[in-house]
Amino acid sequence: MPRMMAGLVLSFSLVAVANAEVYTWIDGRGVAHFSDYPPGDIPHKQLQVQPPVTVPMSENLGQGKRVSGIRKDVEGLLASGRSGGSGITEKAKAEAELEKTCATYRSKLGRIQSKLRAGYSNDRGNTLRQQRRTLSQKLSRECILR
Repeated sequence: MPRMMAGLVLSFSLVAVANAEVYTWIDGRGVAHFSDYPPGDIPHKQLQVQPPVTVPMSENLGQGKRVSGIRKDVEGLLASGRSGGSGITEKAKAEAELEKTCATYRSKLGRIQSKLRAGYSNDRGNTLRQQRRTLSQKLSRECILR
């Protein structure tokens, strides 16, 4: 119970710090000062501190996919203009190759996961976990976050 009360008091004190007022003034030598208390009789301004803006990860990923799609469309149009209309087939080939690579990564991950479930010695299990980590990173970078 004392720990919970201490945590509650600490959280209230942090909230007070987060909403602190900020004052600014320029002294006689032309140096700008910032403080959380007013300087007294020196002319000063109170600054309005804006809260930080956060973007949910799902919205960020969605925006990244939209930008990637637009970039691919522009690259396809530029390629078709230079090569006389064959850019769309090249784009389709590249997408098919990427899907094939992603499917390969997923199947390898499935095999590694089934081996890990079967159980191995510590050294063999560590090797499989390292392979799983590497493949998961490749899958994320090349297939999910593109």
